[in-house]
Amino acid sequence: MRAMRLLPFFVAAWMLALAATAAQAAAPPTVFIDELTWTELRAEIAAGKTTIIVPIGGTEQNGPHMTLGKHNARVTALAQKIAQALGNALVAPTLAYVPEGSVDPPSGHMRFPGTITMPDATFEKVVEYAARSFRQAGFRDIVLIGDHGGYRKNLKAVADRLDREWAATSARVHAIDEYYIASETLFAQALKRQGYNDGEIGTHAGLADTALALAIDPRLVRTDRLRSPEPLGTSQGVYGDPRRATAELGQPGIDLIVKTTVEAIRRAVARR
Repeated sequence: MRAMRLLPFFVAAWMLALAATAAQAAAPPTVFIDELTWTELRAEIAAGKTTIIVPIGGTEQNGPHMTLGKHNARVTALAQKIAQALGNALVAPTLAYVPEGSVDPPSGHMRFPGTITMPDATFEKVVEYAARSFRQAGFRDIVLIGDHGGYRKNLKAVADRLDREWAATSARVHAIDEYYIASETLFAQALKRQGYNDGEIGTHAGLADTALALAIDPRLVRTDRLRSPEPLGTSQGVYGDPRRATAELGQPGIDLIVKTTVEAIRRAVARR
């Protein structure tokens, strides 16, 4: 009799276990393709997610107060937001190795430990074959967004070359320069309207750059280094003054980049 009374509880527990197993087997709620299985990705493409965003960052010095992977972390997080806003897009693994100058003699950021570079031609081949892979998988719109200004011309060259080759097909490559313009120019203009000057906003690892990083992930920034009474200088890889940077200051910049890029992608796809 006791066993009979407990039977409903055993049945309920069994049904809950089955439901949990089914939930685990379902595709995870993610836009990142490297978090999917190949069959899950195939199903997503078949369901209409035919736009793939290729985030391109770079591994370089960002002053003594910001991590080497700032560009990679930022473009990954922003690509996720952009894909979610588009609704029909997925996100490729972030490309972290990009042209950063010469090795011997070292130039630009290569003068600082941790910066990784590659030749322009090699970089373009990597981007090109990523695009070819995505087309073969069934994506129709391959979107390149770059968080670093040094390879903008390379992304356009790859997009132009493949679009000429694929002119008779439905596949297209879009180098969305508006992403970089929003992060570098439009955000700086917004900060100037709030009273910050060009010298403080900076062009690399300054106020704007650091505020965006804080808004993305505070772990990217060593905030104790921002409390120095003396500004960080170019000899330390800093072009600007990051000391007044905050996540609150950077959040409108994040929103601006996402909005501007989403609009630019929609325009580019509509021009097919």
